[in-house]
Amino acid sequence: MSNFAIRCDGLAKQYRIGKRERYKTLRDALNDAIASPFRRVRSVLSGSSNHGHQEESMIWAMQDVSFEIHRGEAVGIIGRNGAGKSTLLKVLSRITEPTLGQAEIWGRVGSLLEIGTGFHPELSGRDNIYLNGAILGMKKAEITRKLDEIVAFSEIEKFIDTPVKRYSSGMYVRLAFAVAAHMETEVLIVDEVLAVGDTQFQKKCLGKMGEVARHGRTVLMVSHNMAAIHALCSRAILLEQGRCVKDGNPLEATRFYLDGFEKQSNSGVIDLRSPSVPRSGKVGIFSALRLKNGAGAPTTAYLSGDDMVLEFDIDPPFPVLDAILFVGIDDNMGRRIFTVSSQYSQSGFPALDRPVTAVCTIPNLCLLPGRYFMSISVGTAYDWSLDLLVNVACFDVHASDYFGTGRMPPQELGAVLVKSQWQIASEDSPA
Repeated sequence: MSNFAIRCDGLAKQYRIGKRERYKTLRDALNDAIASPFRRVRSVLSGSSNHGHQEESMIWAMQDVSFEIHRGEAVGIIGRNGAGKSTLLKVLSRITEPTLGQAEIWGRVGSLLEIGTGFHPELSGRDNIYLNGAILGMKKAEITRKLDEIVAFSEIEKFIDTPVKRYSSGMYVRLAFAVAAHMETEVLIVDEVLAVGDTQFQKKCLGKMGEVARHGRTVLMVSHNMAAIHALCSRAILLEQGRCVKDGNPLEATRFYLDGFEKQSNSGVIDLRSPSVPRSGKVGIFSALRLKNGAGAPTTAYLSGDDMVLEFDIDPPFPVLDAILFVGIDDNMGRRIFTVSSQYSQSGFPALDRPVTAVCTIPNLCLLPGRYFMSISVGTAYDWSLDLLVNVACFDVHASDYFGTGRMPPQELGAVLVKSQWQIASEDSPA
């Protein structure tokens, strides 16, 4: 038996956009075949051609994707919206055929690509378990044997005999994931199922997928949750514009993914002498700001737990004695998350009487995923806002496995990430 679970060679998928093709009968196909040569000759003689129009109406959702996945591997597929991730999974699930290339899969495949796919709204949850299981390739006896386990996992026992048309989207995904996850398959394909449902259910899904991976089954999952990718997958494949651009360990692929954001945004270098910079202080002291990561590369995209390095070019028009620098971080609602200042560090600044570069390092960035805005100022104990620039820069924080558990707390539990240690004191330990 082959040691491979999935092998893709030159996969490509092309779609027609802007026009929906109607279903063709056999008569239509024969008429087209007979008339096509005459239309082509007429087009050439008239000097007109619709090749350009045809090219414009087609789009490659995926091009030349090749990779191999061994049995028992857990692989994450990451990339921006429209990168071709879902198209790849649909091809591997035999939902759509590739335009070019081929894919080979060894073993039974279970897939959960869209919430409620294969559900009949008029049937009850119980009936839909049998229907959905049959669509996924399960036999009736197998479904019956696992029915109680599926219902218990979905946590909708009270509504299992209610028509699913009355279910919420959360109940849909619970039931759909429960069926797919309990199918005894060699390959499990999941598309962004963790984006739906409450925090407790997402945690449950992660635990179930981890259990599936530990039992030697192959898992292929698409997710924007980098913490889940890092925790569950030993490998990640990055797709950009339908092509595979990185295949390696999850941390390397994530870094490459974030670098792609940088190519489409500013490089983390801001000219503070520009008239467009929102300066609110009395005098211009800052001349440039550079945002970098712990490796010293300019960036405006970080992972939770990264080191943030800020470099300030300072060019004071007059000496500033006992200077104090401030950096304030706000969320996208304008709420202050934290402030760091040179006056709270162990080393103070000398008098600023010449052009210098000040460096601020914020280790282990403890921010939840999201977009944040930075304000900076320089002053003294008597006038802290000699030069004040509000919302002068923005940066994005992306999820990582900050706590080493594969989980991130929801926004409503707080604005920052704080590590803690927990233990149960033994009975004989002092109180």
